[in-house]
Amino acid sequence: MNDTQFEVDRDNLEVRITRVFNATPDKLWAAYTKPELIVKWWDNTEVDKNDLKVGGAWRYVSHGGDGSVHAFRGEFKEIEEPKKIVRTFEYEPMAGHVMTETLNLEPVGDGKTKVTTISKFDNAQDLEGMVSMGMKEGSSAGLDRLATVVENI
Repeated sequence: MNDTQFEVDRDNLEVRITRVFNATPDKLWAAYTKPELIVKWWDNTEVDKNDLKVGGAWRYVSHGGDGSVHAFRGEFKEIEEPKKIVRTFEYEPMAGHVMTETLNLEPVGDGKTKVTTISKFDNAQDLEGMVSMGMKEGSSAGLDRLATVVENI
């Protein structure tokens, strides 16, 4: 089921995640921007803030099965509906380690969309830290859940 491509480009301090979904860009846009859909594919997460405008803040809070709480936040930098979102991304317990995340939605025919997420890090230590914390496995599992959500919109 999982055809997610995960590439680490250490020279450019980037992680590129690509996957083709059986859904239109509009459906994927909704899943990435509407709080009621975000919570369906971000594992055990509530949307605390989602001010979808340039300069607007976002914050999601995930609850682990062990009672742990993990919060993520950032600011929207660029929005081009239904094609592109650029935002900052920071894991609150590791404040100060901010990456820039670019989401691109590209129609590829027959109602399918290629989703590419590029995470740009400030330094190699931040990139390696995120990759070593299970970024590949976590993003792949999340995109599997996203595929299910967009099939049911």
